[in-house]
Amino acid sequence: MTSAAAPTPMAANPPEYWHELLRPVLQESPDFAEEFVAKLRAAKLTFGDRVHCPFLRPFFLSSEDETRVRVVAETIADLGERVVTAALADTDLFAQLHLRPEEERLARLPAGYGRASTASRLDAFLLPESLKFAEYNGESPAGAGYAETLAEIFRGLPLMTKFAKQYEVHGYPLSAKLLDALVMSFLDWGGTSKRPQIAIVDWREVPTWSEFEILQARFENMGVPVLLADPRDLVFDGKTLAAHGKKIDLVYRRVLINDIVARPKECEALVKAYAANVACVANTFRCKIPHVKAFFAVLTEERNAALFSHDERALIRRHVPWTRVVANVKTAHYGEPVELLSFIRKESENLVLKPSDEYGGTGVTLGWETGEKDWDATIERAVAAGDAGGDAGCWIVQERIPIRREVFPYIAKTGGVEFKDMLVDFAPYLFRGKLCGFLTRLSATGLANVTSGGGQVPAFRVSPKSSA
Repeated sequence: MTSAAAPTPMAANPPEYWHELLRPVLQESPDFAEEFVAKLRAAKLTFGDRVHCPFLRPFFLSSEDETRVRVVAETIADLGERVVTAALADTDLFAQLHLRPEEERLARLPAGYGRASTASRLDAFLLPESLKFAEYNGESPAGAGYAETLAEIFRGLPLMTKFAKQYEVHGYPLSAKLLDALVMSFLDWGGTSKRPQIAIVDWREVPTWSEFEILQARFENMGVPVLLADPRDLVFDGKTLAAHGKKIDLVYRRVLINDIVARPKECEALVKAYAANVACVANTFRCKIPHVKAFFAVLTEERNAALFSHDERALIRRHVPWTRVVANVKTAHYGEPVELLSFIRKESENLVLKPSDEYGGTGVTLGWETGEKDWDATIERAVAAGDAGGDAGCWIVQERIPIRREVFPYIAKTGGVEFKDMLVDFAPYLFRGKLCGFLTRLSATGLANVTSGGGQVPAFRVSPKSSA
């Protein structure tokens, strides 16, 4: 068998160079992709029965990319905390977020410390000439344990060793940063130990349970005890919160507030312990305020301009898409007065409709992919939800934003590898408001999330090595 040609010393950019290194490996090692998938399964990198990463290349960003993402993402996280404080003091502002009555009750319970979101994540599209954020996940974002483990698997590939001869490669220690953030929130709350008993709390049947096992192992390797608990495992005796016979100091809450509201009896111990302030809970229930997608409407509505400085307003205009809560109202589109519903009908090619409080792509309707009849029906559904109020929630309309696409080697169901053009959703993690790493999701469609069938790759910051 004739071996493949050796790669050139340096391709034009990191993805091209990686692909040049990968192609001869695929030719000479037919089992490479199968062995890669086996490594993912062994490392618990699964979502239900699917592996997280059916791709054979990481996402690469430059130092310049990282810097501009850091500045904008940390600013938006700070604004989220500011809106929480302001909304709790201003009923008119609070009403703009359209929380359900029970969510408002939970948000108004004293949390015992200041920060609403210990861990959060922004969903963004990073292009050379632009950076736009689509939404803010202020509540219990998943994926950090998966992203770090994926990065380690890619680090261990001989392919990466070859790649690193030409590029400096920087990864992100997400679990250590997350643990630091959780412990700092515990200390802010009034805890005295830097090794509190942590409970990661979510339903046993969630497909992300394998990530909790990853984080448990990593946190315990750093000297902090961790137990995994379903909300139904929690016991509150009026003085302490416990699970599996152990007193809990710090709850890393991954069970969503939506579920807490929908299943109150099963979450009763958690809510009562939170209200009694006997354990630190991160994220607090107040995180729901910036988590809902109507938060971006608060940021972009002219009536809220006084909340932000001149520089912050400029950053919002540049990086946050114009967003409004769907209703039969007059508003402004970049200073121009519009009748909102008429505007939405007319400008479907440039707009997205989505529920303010869903995840996993549920309900997201892309105007440029939707026929007129279906678009009108979605508008009516959105208006009806807003008119119903209460538990019905609301919908938002958001301007279309530019997206990033790149070619990635994809492991097909047949086991073969195809080079596919993929949408790249680039989502920075913020722990206590500081950029600590990224969740990078790929999709062949207009929606990029693991829940709806997308895939995940690790992100590395890279820069060419000096030739000296």
